[in-house]
Amino acid sequence: MRRRYEIRDDQWESLKDLLPPERKPQGGRPAIDNRHMLNGMLWVIRSGAAWRDLPDYYGPWSSIYTRFRRWEKAGIFDRMLETLAAEPDSESTMMDASIVRVHQHGAGAKGGKQFQAIGRSRGGLTTKIHAVVDALGNPLQFEVTAGNINDCVVGYEILLTLDLKGQNVLADRGYDTDKIIELLDEKQSNAVIPSRKHRTVQRTTDWYLFKERHLVECLFNKLKHNRRLATRYDKLARTFMAFLKLAASMVWLA
Repeated sequence: MRRRYEIRDDQWESLKDLLPPERKPQGGRPAIDNRHMLNGMLWVIRSGAAWRDLPDYYGPWSSIYTRFRRWEKAGIFDRMLETLAAEPDSESTMMDASIVRVHQHGAGAKGGKQFQAIGRSRGGLTTKIHAVVDALGNPLQFEVTAGNINDCVVGYEILLTLDLKGQNVLADRGYDTDKIIELLDEKQSNAVIPSRKHRTVQRTTDWYLFKERHLVECLFNKLKHNRRLATRYDKLARTFMAFLKLAASMVWLA
């Protein structure tokens, strides 16, 4: 019987070839297979519990944590999302950002808060998730920054890397800057971004098309069903990003 949070057979078929080959045990305890390990990781991300609280059913928590760390360092979760997102619906590209509160256990990592994408804002210590989605709301790309970093600063850097020719680019007023509008013109894309209210000249906005932007909000809602993402417990930004990309991969396979 499939337990709660565990992947289905069809999801496993899509993922199994993206994971490293399973190592054959050389004496001692038999190695746990990749699928069982992945199910343990999904339990941690969905429940938000500490690794040490992983149920005994999944095996020693240290073994699953070690494999998670090995996969993170090898870029497995990056490659997983890139592969699943290889054929997006490119009619539109949408972007937005969402704040995540940082638990007290998430602070104190080596390198300081800024280095670990943690900042102090009105709500305390926070991290900000910047997301790019396709026309259907499927996740394409993420960045994590300190929570007090402006959306438009990171948004511009992300847009520089994207091929947007002929696409509609949807975003809220927080992305209405001259640099972003000029960049989208250079990339021959259609900026569906409402003008800030202080602008002397207000651009025309296709409000009917702009309504589609709710799909990026829906993505954040799906991601934050995972308690490990709704509140940040991880000290290292790279660990938080690995969980984020794993959850986003599961959105593609839902």
